[in-house]
Parts: sequence; structure tokens; C-alpha cells
Amino acid sequence: MSGHSTYQPKTGIERWLDARLPIVRLMHDSAVSYPVPRNLNYLWTFGGILMFMLVAQIITGIVLVMHYTPHATMAFNSVEHIMRDVNYGWLLRYLHSNGASMFFVAVYIHIFRGLYYGSYKAPREVLWILGVVIFLLMMATAFMGYVLPWGQMSFWGATVITNLFSALPVVGETIVTFLWGGYSVDNPTLNRFFSLHYLLPFMIFGVVILHVWALHHVGQNNPTGVEVKNVAKDTVPFTPYATIKDLFGMVCFMFVFAYFVFYQPNFMGHADNYIPANPAATPAHIVPEWYFLPFYAILRAIPDKLGGVIAMGGAIAILAFLPWIDTSKIKSMTYRPIARQFFWAFFVVCIALGYLGAMPAEGGYVIASQIFTVLYFGYFVALALIGIFERPRPLPASIADSVLGNLQGGSGARLGAATASAPNAKG
Repeated sequence: MSGHSTYQPKTGIERWLDARLPIVRLMHDSAVSYPVPRNLNYLWTFGGILMFMLVAQIITGIVLVMHYTPHATMAFNSVEHIMRDVNYGWLLRYLHSNGASMFFVAVYIHIFRGLYYGSYKAPREVLWILGVVIFLLMMATAFMGYVLPWGQMSFWGATVITNLFSALPVVGETIVTFLWGGYSVDNPTLNRFFSLHYLLPFMIFGVVILHVWALHHVGQNNPTGVEVKNVAKDTVPFTPYATIKDLFGMVCFMFVFAYFVFYQPNFMGHADNYIPANPAATPAHIVPEWYFLPFYAILRAIPDKLGGVIAMGGAIAILAFLPWIDTSKIKSMTYRPIARQFFWAFFVVCIALGYLGAMPAEGGYVIASQIFTVLYFGYFVALALIGIFERPRPLPASIADSVLGNLQGGSGARLGAATASAPNAKG
């Protein structure tokens, strides 16, 4: 996609380094001259936002670890020590905890953008699958991080979620015992989760590098879903065009992030997690973090424990098979009127599942969860059928036509209106 390198070393040091380790050339070709479709909108900014948030989470996490004690009798107090005694510890903790939520806000927008514009279709199947792997690693990292404060919701959340593995035949009990480090959630469990929570972000960073590599190899998708045909007409250099767009979008996102950090730092948390973990007192309503709620609702919708685990895992795993489930040759739902309606219905279903996941698992909430779980999986069945029978709208001949055609069409309409009004003006 990037084509022949345009980098030209200007100084003797640059030429010497370029002949031995062309890292400056790589950076130039990836972040300066790399061609991007000229019709990208602000939804394509969230990839850069996610990279920024990942680095921010790693940096704040490393500093927090310097003051955290991963021991069942000291973890809760060490978090309070960070909040009260460490210089700007409150800021580091709120940046990290709210950063996790902002990370998931950005990733869900990124995923839904990919679903709407067909970014999972050929030749981007591996790119999409790597994205699903990143999502799974993010969920594991976030869950283990939620356990570390060792409050009531941390302890009981760990107890409920790790117990789910016991539903797996043959190996289930062995996995649970390994995760617990014994026969109940206790200090060995906290140590395991602390180790994995510290390790997994670096694994995520490694997969992100593969994700970006795959992206640069096949090129970015765009709102029309039409591939680049003429690099000179269909694309613009990444810098300054995409750079300025991404920077502006990132600054806007940071304002939202800063609002939660400084004005509503506990808005997305749970009050019970400010109570030290107590194995003898079960909270009235065990709820995971908001970004797990849709999948938690699917888990509770199935009356059988193993069935619930399979359904919850399947709700995530099915995303990896989207390139082959969706039978339409058209990528962007902008040109697929029926699929677009189903997409927005699917969006509403996901929001409804998130709401139901926060409600008690009783009465009408369970029935509603079962209905919306069927609708969730029904969307993927519908995609397979819609692609066969749907009649999409005509695609533009090229990316340039989709941009310049609109401008020319608008100019032509204005010229026609001016011409039509001219006789009246004379009269």
C-alpha cells in the first residue's frame, strides 16, 4: 500500500544510520508519507486514540505498581495509601481506572465502525482477527485489574467469574484450582492476577504492532468500502492530513477523559469496592464493570451454567468469523439499505444487553435478557442471508469520485438554482 519509499536522508549521520538501521525511514514511511484514503472521517481517529490510551495505561500502571502491595491483607490499604499519601497518587489511580473505561469506550466505537463499514472483509480478515485477539486480551487485563483493589466487588467478582471455568468438562476444576492457587479465592489468587495484569498489557502492545503492520500492508478501509485505484487521486499523505485530523479528535477525546478524571472519577465504579473484601459477606448484587455488562447479561440469560459460558464465549468468538459470515460483496453499509437497518437494530440490542447486565437476575430481566441474546446471535444469521438477497445501491467508481463527485454535484445544484432564479431577478 505504501509503495516505494520517498525518504531521502539529508545529513551524513542520517545516511550512515539509514544504511545500517533504517528506523527513520520506517517512521517516515509509516507516519509521514504513508498514503491514506482521502475520504476518512473522524471515526478513523479512534485507532490513534486507542494507541495513546494503551501507552497511558502502561505508564500509569508501572508507576502505581511501585506503591501497590499484592497481598490479601494489605492490597486494599495500599490502594488507600496511593490515594492519600503518594504525591499525585489520586491522579495516577484515577487516570488508570478511568483510562480503562475510556479505553473500552474507544474500542467499542472502533469495533462498531468496523462492523458498519465492513472493515473485516477481504483483504483485511487477518487484521480483523488480530483486533478480536486484542479485544480478548483487553477484557482479561481489565478483569484482573478490577480484582487488584481487593474490595468487596473485586473479591466477589473474581469468585463468580473464575467459578465459571468449573462448568467446563474434564479440565474445568483443574483450571479453577490453578487460577485460585488453592481451593478458594485468596492471597495466591491475588498474586496470580497481579502478575498477569502486569504482563498482559505488554502482550497487547505486541499484538497491536502486528495489527498496525497488517493495516499498513493491506491499507486502510474507508467509508465507501472502495479500494484505492489511483494512489495520486484517491489518497493523501498521512502527514499532515490524517495527523491533524487525528490530533484534533484525540484532543476532544481527552477533554471527555479529563472530565471524568477530575469531576466524576468514581462515576463508572461501584461503591461496594470501597469496602474491604470480606469472604463472609456477599454483596446484594454482584456486578462487573460496565464494559462487561452485555456479555454478563448473555451469561445469565442461559439457565444452564455450561450453556451460559458457551454463549458468552460465543458472543465474542463469533466476531472473529464475521469475514465469512457476511456474504455480501459490498463492504460499507452506506450502500446496503437493509443491512444498515439491521446494524442499528444490533446496536440497540447491545445497549439493551448492557442495561440488563446491570439489573438483578430475576423475573422480567432474565426473560428480556434471553430475548435480546437471541437477537444478538440472530444478527449474524441475518447478515448471512441479507448478503444473498439484498440489492445494494451503486458504488462510486473510485474514492476520488465519492469525494469530488459530491463537491461537483453540490456546485452544479447551486449553479442550477442560480440560473433558475435569474429570470425572476430580471423581471
